Amino acid sequence: MKTSNPVLARLGQAAERERAAGYAPTGPYGQPGYPQQYPPQAGYPGAPGYPAAPPAVTPMSIDDVVVKTVTLLAILGATAAAAWVLVPDALLGAAWIGAAVVGLVLGLIISFSRMANPALVVAYAVVEGVLVGAISKFFESLYSGIVLQAVVATFGVFFVMTMLYRARVIRATPRFTKGLIAVMAGLFAVMMINFVLSLFGFNTGLRDGGALAIGFSLVCIVVASLSFVLSFKEVEDGVRMGLPQRYSWVAAFGILVSLIWLYIEILRLLSYFQGDD
Repeated sequence: MKTSNPVLARLGQAAERERAAGYAPTGPYGQPGYPQQYPPQAGYPGAPGYPAAPPAVTPMSIDDVVVKTVTLLAILGATAAAAWVLVPDALLGAAWIGAAVVGLVLGLIISFSRMANPALVVAYAVVEGVLVGAISKFFESLYSGIVLQAVVATFGVFFVMTMLYRARVIRATPRFTKGLIAVMAGLFAVMMINFVLSLFGFNTGLRDGGALAIGFSLVCIVVASLSFVLSFKEVEDGVRMGLPQRYSWVAAFGILVSLIWLYIEILRLLSYFQGDD
């Protein structure tokens, strides 16, 4: 089955090679095929002197993705709580920037890798937990109750997007996918440029609480919300393609990235309206 998701396409190609190497025939929608009881012949797996064929690979399911997503959220939450308690106020900025850089590197490795690596995905959740914990502690110290508001709003948006996708109100068509990926790449470039300029003391106005900052955060929130559609489509395509079970970690990673981005942008937006308190 073809997919417009470039990451999933690479994973699908890797999975096809894995199935071919594992001699695991599959039926429609990635279901295991029925074994044929033929006697082994010379030169083929199972014949004397030839290594036995590897066992069939269990395909991923939606339940697998749900379990992995909840697991990653639990890891992120625990790490964020630890960072909140253990990182002193004087080191919040260093923890914030350090975790952001390491998380960016891990995220790029996971996204462009041809193989699913659960250890890297878990490491990403741990690092992002430090980032979320540091950012949350900083904003909470300025505006009491803002973290709870951001958490509720984040999961509220996630629930709404889930319902809209299940009702097929929003669909991940090829044009939608390409357009959204292009917009996300553009926003990423703008944020990186803004970050670098801020290190040299330049204020672009994107994060200072003014009208431009509010507009930019609103755009980011809309795009982050729509990115869930790509994640949901990725899960559906992965199940239909019969990707091995461990690829559910990659699908859960995509959902986690969107949740973190959405949470941080909502946190920023809420802070803009509480700056005079």
